[in-house]
Amino acid sequence: MKDEKLQKALARMGLGSRRQMEEVIKAGRVSVNNGPATIGDRVTPGDEIRVDGRQIKYTAENEKRRRVIAYYKPEGEVCSAKDPEGRPTVFERLPKLTHDRWVMVGRLDINSTGLLLFTNDGEMAHRLMHPSSEVTREYAVRVLGEVTPDIARTLTAGVMLEDGMAQFDDIKEGGGEGVNKWYHVQLKEGRNREVRRLFESQGLKVSRLLRTRYGTISLPKELRTGRFLELDKKEINTLTDLVSLRPRYGTGLHGAAKEKQERIRNKPLKARRTDTRNDNRNSSAKPKKSSASPASRGTRNSRDRNDKH
Repeated sequence: MKDEKLQKALARMGLGSRRQMEEVIKAGRVSVNNGPATIGDRVTPGDEIRVDGRQIKYTAENEKRRRVIAYYKPEGEVCSAKDPEGRPTVFERLPKLTHDRWVMVGRLDINSTGLLLFTNDGEMAHRLMHPSSEVTREYAVRVLGEVTPDIARTLTAGVMLEDGMAQFDDIKEGGGEGVNKWYHVQLKEGRNREVRRLFESQGLKVSRLLRTRYGTISLPKELRTGRFLELDKKEINTLTDLVSLRPRYGTGLHGAAKEKQERIRNKPLKARRTDTRNDNRNSSAKPKKSSASPASRGTRNSRDRNDKH
């Protein structure tokens, strides 16, 4: 039976970060089999683990049901568990887990929208994000200005940014009128603001950025901003195959939870605003028009839907 380090097991069960768990162990607040625990101790499912006297239900990672959530991030939410400025975070609307935690796959900056994946499998998240896995991300980008053929060739050949060479694997026109044009781009990295910085290197400003695909998962057509859908076994296994992870028994949804997701897919929930505190104040305001990408799969008129709701 495979064992794992105690601090890793506690962090995986959602009790805090690995560093925080090391401090809790150092403080003498953790016991294993009625004896004081030390950093580096290894545990198995047969061990009795207590934190502050409370027994923790421990399940080996390879026996845990693998779960993945697709979340439609709206503008204004921060990709972190807590924000010192008090801004809303992407974790606030996720379903609560017991003795487990959601791990975010990749990030989007506060002004970007679209697909975010979350999983309770830390190894899966790590592989999906690691550059060596070369997992494709796809974005619909509204640009102020025109991407000429020369600029497109430059962006796909490679541009030297402050943190090294970067490039798009593909760039295609996505429609639009006037000075705002939509483009669809693909790349296999997830560096900070990389898409925006690539366009800015050519003197172009990104006015909207929406992630439409991560690996094998596209933003579901029925998903509204501020909402999530839990992926089924088949969808999850396409992701694990992508990063050479073995399938796990019990993966995905079952029973009533699966039936609930099917109802949501057939009758999508309304979009949710990021800042509900302003709902009443803005209720009399006229909806703003949006130039959504006419070619964005699963994202058409998403902002118009938000204004209506």
